[in-house]
Amino acid sequence: MLKPHNHPVESHGRTALRNYIIQASTLLEITLSGLVLIGLLFSIVPLLKWMPGLLFDGNDAEIRTFLERALDIVIGIEFIKMLAKHSPGSSLEVLLYAIARHMVVGHESAVENLLSVGAIALIFVVRKFFFVPAFGAHLPDGNPAPDLTPNQSGIPAQEFRQRLHDRIHAEDLDEEENAPEYEDAK
Repeated sequence: MLKPHNHPVESHGRTALRNYIIQASTLLEITLSGLVLIGLLFSIVPLLKWMPGLLFDGNDAEIRTFLERALDIVIGIEFIKMLAKHSPGSSLEVLLYAIARHMVVGHESAVENLLSVGAIALIFVVRKFFFVPAFGAHLPDGNPAPDLTPNQSGIPAQEFRQRLHDRIHAEDLDEEENAPEYEDAK
């Protein structure tokens, strides 16, 4: 009976494919962020057009519409920041603004408002007691993620730099060992 051969190191082709997929998804994410940003910039135009009407004849419906649009833009900006930062904190901020928007411009019952206040309180509890700034700062092998700064990683800066240096050095050695050797044809 043959046993599957398990190597702790991925093949070069598999690693290259994984890196290609990561790069493609990052490019798509950046493209999506750009499209959302363009949409937000376009949505500011009607907001600016309503400003004079609010100054001279601001009724409740106009004010509500203005606030809805303004808060939607703020949530969109936070969404773009969430895509750019890749941090749990930015995800919590998007949730916080979405719930606050729901409370400010919605015609909700007292129970729904109480639930919204409870959700906001829960977000603050999570941020205070359960939020770990270094979440996602380490790869499964324990090394720091290369796309984070030392401050984002939760590791002291000098140790972060040393670990990252050691990881890069180990990868360079691994590539040298796995590279095909070519003889000089001269």
